[in-house]
Amino acid sequence: MNALTKASVLALAALGAGAALAQNGGGGNPASRMENLAVLLDLTEAQKPQVESILQGEHAQMKALFDQAKAAGGKPDFQAMHAARTQINQDTLEKLSGVLSPVQLKKFQTLQQMHHGFGHHGPPPPGAPAAPTSN
Repeated sequence: MNALTKASVLALAALGAGAALAQNGGGGNPASRMENLAVLLDLTEAQKPQVESILQGEHAQMKALFDQAKAAGGKPDFQAMHAARTQINQDTLEKLSGVLSPVQLKKFQTLQQMHHGFGHHGPPPPGAPAAPTSN
């Protein structure tokens, strides 16, 4: 295997592993997930607590959304749930854009897309708004 191929395989493996780490859900220690995300995004010491706070806020909003739907009983309105989840994700990206460099934000979006593309959520539905980009 040549050096370029090895580097590509390693980069894809890191992104694949990071996809699960980019979200607060899943197993494992939240502190270790944050440390892994910090490495993947090349976060500075100043950025780490800011990003962690933003992602914890997103997690809390998602949990509240899920808990609200569960408490309502009956059949959930999946379209409304998806719209709320999309809005929470967009708000998180907007907050992160004030903390991360454009390159770091792009890496985060790539990790997030990989997580949703290969996770149980599936790819975004046709016509879903694109994630905002930073110039």
